[in-house]
Amino acid sequence: MNKLFPIALSLIVASSGAVSAQNVPAQVVSVGDGDTIRIVLNGKTETIRMACMDAPERKQGQYGAASTNRLKQLLPRGASVQVRQIERDRYKRLVAEVFVSNKSINLQMVKEGQAVVYRQYLSACGATQDQYIKAEAEAKRKRLGFWNQENPIRPWDFRRNARKN
Repeated sequence: MNKLFPIALSLIVASSGAVSAQNVPAQVVSVGDGDTIRIVLNGKTETIRMACMDAPERKQGQYGAASTNRLKQLLPRGASVQVRQIERDRYKRLVAEVFVSNKSINLQMVKEGQAVVYRQYLSACGATQDQYIKAEAEAKRKRLGFWNQENPIRPWDFRRNARKN
């Protein structure tokens, strides 16, 4: 047991250091759509794909426009944010959770029905996965935003159908 304790402790210290090291300050440059923003991070402009959520596409009518507009309200140009970097996607965008005053904007978008949980990539949000699932269920129950339509088409299904046509 004593031999394992230093290893376990070093893993805890390493993992806690890695998490805090990933939370870095940045400034919003622009909002592209309901799940994509541009920021200045360490003096460099980066495109952020917001993690663990997927917003309606612009071509999904009022729901895409509403999602984009809401994100612009939450993250106006020049806003200071904290970014928890997760990875780079195939388009070289930084996939991240974005925070303002320690509040996850990704989760806020789901709570308001302006985005849906992207279950395929939800594991990237680790400790907050349950919060995302609960927030979506509540938004769906209240028929908020995207959920206020008869047969909502999830953004990934919309993209897949658009590629087929």
